[in-house]
Amino acid sequence: MTPAELRSALIGTWRLVSYEATAVDDGAVVRPYGEHPVGIIMYSADGCMSAQIAKPGRPSFDEERQEYGRQEELADAARNYLAHTGRFRIPDGGTVVHEVILSLFPNWMRGAQLRVAHLGGSTLQLALPAAVSIHGKQRTGVLTWERVQAD
Repeated sequence: MTPAELRSALIGTWRLVSYEATAVDDGAVVRPYGEHPVGIIMYSADGCMSAQIAKPGRPSFDEERQEYGRQEELADAARNYLAHTGRFRIPDGGTVVHEVILSLFPNWMRGAQLRVAHLGGSTLQLALPAAVSIHGKQRTGVLTWERVQAD
């Protein structure tokens, strides 16, 4: 697939189906956002992207406004949610780079997140290019997305 073909194929909205991280040493699989994570990633024709992932069933805060959240509530909400947005580029026919402008995780801001992309029909897999520390072990990670169909 050429970079232009991959770029064109990514345009649209995708719903998260799964996120699995596999340990390099023993093959143990964890699902960082649970068995049935909730997520959306969008790629627009003008080169912008936005991604949000959450563990389902996050508890509501005791108060109605986030600013009044207790430290434990705020920490738990952030621990079980990931969001970033910015621009994207396609350096070759197999990778996508998210140029992060804003992120819930401050360490990603003004940086780039590289993902290996595999497309098959209405399914998109975005994989980490190398193992990273996830839940205390070096793991590879794969997020599987399904194209959202217009109603």
